[in-house]
Amino acid sequence: MSAPLAEKPGRVGLVACGALAREIRAFTGQPAMAHVETRFLPAKLHNTPSAIPAAVDAALTALSPACARLFVAYADCGTAGGLDKVLSKHGASRLPGAHCYAVFAGLDAFDTLQDDEPGTFYLTDYLARQFDTLVFGPLGLDRHPELRDAYFGNYTRLVHLVQSPDPGLDARARDAARRLGLRYERIETGYGALTPFLAEATA
Repeated sequence: MSAPLAEKPGRVGLVACGALAREIRAFTGQPAMAHVETRFLPAKLHNTPSAIPAAVDAALTALSPACARLFVAYADCGTAGGLDKVLSKHGASRLPGAHCYAVFAGLDAFDTLQDDEPGTFYLTDYLARQFDTLVFGPLGLDRHPELRDAYFGNYTRLVHLVQSPDPGLDARARDAARRLGLRYERIETGYGALTPFLAEATA
C-alpha cells in the first residue's frame, strides 16, 4: 500500500482526461509547475461517459488531502450533469462547455461551426493520431467498409481542430476524411479555453 500524500496546503490537484495529456504536459511540465499534482484518467472512458463521474470522484478523493485547490480537465463529456455533481462535492472546477471540441474551438465558434453545417465530424490532434484505434477499428470499418454510409451517410465534412501544427498529423486527418468520404477542413485553434483554465489552475 502506498503512503498517503503529505499535506501541502499550496498544492494544486488536477484530474485530467488522457486525451489532453500532451497539451497539459506541455503546459505543466515546467519547473514553476512543481506544485501541481496531476492525475490522468484513461481516454477510453469517453466510450462509456457514465463512468467518468465515478472515476473523477475517486481521483479527487485521493488528491484532496494534499491539495488546497482542485481542478478537472474535462468538459461535461456526455455525463449529462453527473460530473458537475462530483465537482460540487469536492469544490472543484472544470473546463467550460460540453466537450473538448468546444473547449478547443471556443464555445461560440463551435456553435457557429455546428449551425453552419450540422453534419460535421470533428477530430482533435489526439483523435487524428488515434483515428484507427478509436474510430475506424471500433466501428468495424476496417473489416466492413460497406458500413461507412450507415455511420456517416448524414455527415458532409470532417473538421480537424488543430492544437499544434504538424504536417504529418494533417496528412492523417486528411486521410481520415478521405476514408470516411467527407470533405476535409482544417482550423488552427491552439489550446483554446484550455489555456486560461490551466493558467488559473496553476497560478
